[in-house]
Amino acid sequence: MTTWVENPRGGRERGPRGIVRAWAEVLVRPRRFFRNGVAPGDQAPGLVFGVLVALCYVGGLLWFTPERVLGTEFVPLLADSRAATSLLLLVAVTLFVAPATMHLLGALQTLLLIATVRERAGVSETVQTVAYAAAPCVLAGYPSPTLRLLCAAYGAVLLVVGLSVVHRTTLLRATVAGAVPATVLFGYGFGGVAAATTLLRTAGVL
Repeated sequence: MTTWVENPRGGRERGPRGIVRAWAEVLVRPRRFFRNGVAPGDQAPGLVFGVLVALCYVGGLLWFTPERVLGTEFVPLLADSRAATSLLLLVAVTLFVAPATMHLLGALQTLLLIATVRERAGVSETVQTVAYAAAPCVLAGYPSPTLRLLCAAYGAVLLVVGLSVVHRTTLLRATVAGAVPATVLFGYGFGGVAAATTLLRTAGVL
């Protein structure tokens, strides 16, 4: 599942420059990117991309609002050191949390696609789609509920568009199939639900 194809469809560029170009293109030309940038069996670049997005998000949280992350019930301080705890958290996100999340969501997404789309692409393409759809959330670690909600919402839109293009199905079917994974990843993983709740409370709706 993590085969690195030497010559992927569309000639996707490798390395840091390739990652930056993929990030820009998926944001600006998502249909074109998902059509040319997601290839069968070419999962490793997508996983690297998704891990980097997760690192940027968590890094943003640690940089701007460390008190909301460190020393909580989910991330207790190690030896009363914020630096050591932050480093360990980033390592855990890189090696375990982000890859496991993408694979689990990819598996869940595949099951939902089986129920909604008759002819589908493979599991590898689905995992890549999930990873690349997270592109906007590079900025979600900034302490702005408005920006975080926009990042999460755009990520959900990209997931639906990506599923539609990669699995060659309608936007309606892609929306139905991607609703639960999008809610899990962007609503809770990247804080979209919490951001929406904060904005509604600020507006006096809640």
